[in-house]
Amino acid sequence: MKTFVAGNDEQTKVWYVVDAEGKVLGRLASEIAAVLRGKNKPEFSPFQDMGDFVIVINAEKVQVTGHKAEKKLYRRHSGYPGGLKEVTYNKMMQTHPTRIIESAVRGMLPKNALGRQLFRKLKVYAGADHPHQAQQPVELKTEA
Repeated sequence: MKTFVAGNDEQTKVWYVVDAEGKVLGRLASEIAAVLRGKNKPEFSPFQDMGDFVIVINAEKVQVTGHKAEKKLYRRHSGYPGGLKEVTYNKMMQTHPTRIIESAVRGMLPKNALGRQLFRKLKVYAGADHPHQAQQPVELKTEA
């Protein structure tokens, strides 16, 4: 019995569009990460890029549950002493709503070169418009 490994010529990349309006952030991010990784395909292989492209629209209308809107923090560090910056969810939603979904999805991808390659296939837009009409994206049915 031989193990099947899909080659580059056997892979087909599909573009999906996801409307984030009214969806819960974590549930939406986990489904997007699975599609980026290719776990929804029968020929999934953990060491290959089998995933599809995902376009997220209406990122500014994503929801969180509980008190996360006031208490959730996004942290980054400049690398200098005392360089820790903290921003709350509400402030991040006002300034950079696309980074919220990007951060959630990035945390669910592998922390290696493959994860960085997969993350480049995610396109997030705050509004309802996106410049990828030429790729003829298909609407992704999400459970969230």
